[in-house]
Amino acid sequence: MTIPPFIVELRARVGTHPLWLSGAVAVVVRGEEVLLIRRADTGRWDAVAGIIEPGEQPAECAEREVAEEAGVEARVERVAGVDVSGQVVYENGDRAQYLTIVLRCRWVSGDPHPVDGEALEARWFHRDALPELGEQARQRIAWALSEDPAAAFVPSA
Repeated sequence: MTIPPFIVELRARVGTHPLWLSGAVAVVVRGEEVLLIRRADTGRWDAVAGIIEPGEQPAECAEREVAEEAGVEARVERVAGVDVSGQVVYENGDRAQYLTIVLRCRWVSGDPHPVDGEALEARWFHRDALPELGEQARQRIAWALSEDPAAAFVPSA
């Protein structure tokens, strides 16, 4: 995962202390297909995701990340859900937690292919034949594929 310059600057000041970051997940849909990437850092299939840059709108982030990671042009249609990750501890000791906005996107053009080194593969999967996914990825994709126009969220306990 490429570290945005603003986080490199923050880490120089706060070290490995936990950061609260915002992210966007782009679930790109083309008919009955969903665009997924196989992440270079984990080797797992997932929707395209990225950290929202300072001053960037979540939709801009999602569309940028889809182009950067999968070589596809997409447009955000709606917010599908919002969730919070557990704390992530990286190999170098950096800690972060993410408030993530899940966005349903429609495919505009392009054939998926890895672009920036963050993805090993990028391809379409039929919505009923998705590869093995983590629980959070599966939930986010289900939110985006739902026809309910309301954004989903994880209710309080």
